[in-house]
Amino acid sequence: MTGGGRWRVTVDRRVCVGSGQCAGAAPKAFRLDPAHKSHPVASETDASEEVLAAAECCPVEAVAIRRADTGETVFPPED
Repeated sequence: MTGGGRWRVTVDRRVCVGSGQCAGAAPKAFRLDPAHKSHPVASETDASEEVLAAAECCPVEAVAIRRADTGETVFPPED
């Protein structure tokens, strides 16, 4: 599903529970701050399986990914 290109990555800090699973799955893309809330290292990144896996492993789906060029949702999947 990566298909190349660039993604905009956000973390909803109101939802984030600080599990650190995203930072563990993609340590170059996510960090935990002193309040143990996740944030992306950069708001835009190259599309990658690692970043997608990090979003997918979030227990509360706090991580969202959109294509940078079109705004199309990559994750979470739209129902």
